[in-house]
Formats: sequence, C-alpha cells, structure tokens
Amino acid sequence: MKSTIVKVVIGLLLVIGGFMAGTAWNNRLATKVNQEADERQSNAIEVNLRTEDPNPNGTPDLDEMEEQLNPEEVHTIRLFENASPSVCFITTSTVRRDFWTKNTMEIPSGTGSGFVWSKQGHIITNYHVIKGANRAQVTLSDQSTWDAVLVGAAPEKDLAVLRIEAPASELVPIPRGTSRNLKVGQSVYAIGNPFGLDHTLTTGIVSALGREIKSDSGTPIRDVIQCDAAINPGNSGGPLLDSSGRLIGVNTAIYSPSGASAGIGFSIPVDVVNWVVPELIAYGKVKRPSLGFNWAENHIALRLGLKGALVWSVDENSNAERAGIQPTYRDRYGRIQLGDVIVEINGQKISTGDDLLLELEKYDPGDAVSLVLVRDNKAYELELELESPK
Repeated sequence: MKSTIVKVVIGLLLVIGGFMAGTAWNNRLATKVNQEADERQSNAIEVNLRTEDPNPNGTPDLDEMEEQLNPEEVHTIRLFENASPSVCFITTSTVRRDFWTKNTMEIPSGTGSGFVWSKQGHIITNYHVIKGANRAQVTLSDQSTWDAVLVGAAPEKDLAVLRIEAPASELVPIPRGTSRNLKVGQSVYAIGNPFGLDHTLTTGIVSALGREIKSDSGTPIRDVIQCDAAINPGNSGGPLLDSSGRLIGVNTAIYSPSGASAGIGFSIPVDVVNWVVPELIAYGKVKRPSLGFNWAENHIALRLGLKGALVWSVDENSNAERAGIQPTYRDRYGRIQLGDVIVEINGQKISTGDDLLLELEKYDPGDAVSLVLVRDNKAYELELELESPK
C-alpha cells in the first residue's frame, strides 16, 4: 500500500515537474521571440530614421569626404544632390463601390515617378502611371504630399501633366537639355522610385538611339532613347539625365521577360517632351493641324490588305472636301466602297495611319502639303492646306 502511494506521489511530482519545465521553456521561447521582435522593430525604426535623414548630424559632408572619393564619384554625388529635389513620388488610387453595401472605398492602384516642370506646380509623368486613376498624390523630396489634378494627357506620347498647389519655394524645376545631339556611349543617370523606394539613383550609358516603342494608345513613339541604367517598375515618369544633370528623357518602359530590369530601358526624348508639355498645359491635349478628314484604324486597313491611311470620313466644308478627297461609304446596294488611300505626304511614305499622324506633328495650320493618294488602283497628287484642329 505504502509503495503504491509512493509511486503515485512520484508520478505526480514528475507530471508537475514536466509542466513547470514546459512552462519555463515556453516562457523562455516567448521571451526570445519578443526580444527578436523588439530587435527587428528597433532595426526597422533605425532603417526608417536613416531613410528620412540620410545625412544626420555628425556625418561628414561631401567636402570633407572628397579626398576619399575619386572624381567620378564626387561628380555623381553632386549630380544626385542637385537633381533629386526636382524628382517626386506619385501614388494613384481608384474608387470602388461595394456591390452589396454600396459603400465606396479608395484602393491603391499604382506608383510611379515624376519631376517638377515649373514653379506653377506642374508635374510631368507618364500617362500610363495615372491612367484610370480617380486620385493622384505627389510627394516631393521634402516628404510633403499634395493632391494633384490632371492638367492634360497625351496617351500617344505616354505623357501627362499634373498640377499641385505647393508653394513656389518648395518647387525646384528640373534643368532641361536636348536630345538631338546625344551619342551612343555617353553617361546617363536615372532617378526614380522603383518598387516604391523613393529617390533611387541608377547609372548607365546610352545604348542606342532612334528606337521605336508602342505607346499606351498603340501609336508608336519614335526616336526613343535606349539605355542600360537599371529601370524597374516605379521608375516610370522619372527623369533621365545627362552628365550635366539636365533632363534628356522621361523613363517610360523596360524590355524584360520577367518584368524587372534586364539592362534595356527606354526613355521618351526631351525634345518631344519640350513641345508636348506646353500643348498639354495650354489645351489639355496635343493639337495637331487637321487634314479635313479622318482615317481608319490600322487594323482595318491591315485586314483589307491596304498599305497607307484609308480615308474613312471627310469633314463637311473642309479643304479636303473641296479638293475632292473620297471617303469610305456604303452604296445603295449595301456594299462598302473604299475611300482614297493616302500613301505619301510631302515626299514621306505613309504605310499606316500612325505614320500620317506623326507626320502632321511637323506642320502648322495654314501650311500647304502635297498628298499622293490611290483611288481605283491609280495614283493622284493634290495640294491641300492644313486647317486648325477642331
């Protein structure tokens, strides 16, 4: 009997001891986890502080460090310090309504980059950055955030102009250069917000010139700059700079099967930006002179096996109507009768409607142009005065 009681007591002691040991283990484990969590939080706070203040008190400035750096490094650092105040971070959101509750909610839809164009608060970015968004916000280099309104957009150029009501003292317009005399091999610098990491600098060279990419509307953008500076999602709309820190392009696209940088990036040349942006600020869109007629979309002409711009309709009382240009129409038997096909303008061959659209950018209302058109398999040439856009 006594032995049985002793065994029971020993068993209870073992159970209690195991429970206490388990409790102590769990407490030590919980303490360790909490310590690791606190450490991670501390590290995160430290990282955030460093991000907000990259040059805290006590850190040597560039003048003090210059002896430790080579001239190229000093040049790059100074370029970034001078240009980064002009670069901004753009976030967009869309408004959705719940089907059941009818409540509306704001959902983040994307991020991108941009840069200050003027002291009046104009911000330049890519059209595809703000496409479909109900709201856009611009964060400047001082971390102040401003609601933006859309001033104008050119989907065919993948450019858009926003405006913020920030004080002029907080706006640093970016210096602008030219893209007409660029050379393959010259240094370029891209500043942007890849993956939301604001004010990231990457460097490279001009890899090629005269490239062509498709815009968001499907219209080709020509004379595009190709570079090997790392451009990732979020860089769109940011500036491409030359070695003097002047704007030479707007980063717009990458070529990559994976969606990340593969060393092939594309930028809209600044010479295009320089004439498109004033149009967007003044009119909200690019205003090209009118030929007095509309042409069919490319896929229609392609399906019909036509090379050129197929005249779809002619404006009433236009110079094109007076010149006798024939539109596409349906005859009394219901058959489609194709209109004239424009194959040349002022000596420039026209293969698609996009070619004709891009050629019109070279002219102003009132200019006379020579058109070559095909009608019933015969070529005709006529003079036409361009009109103001409607």
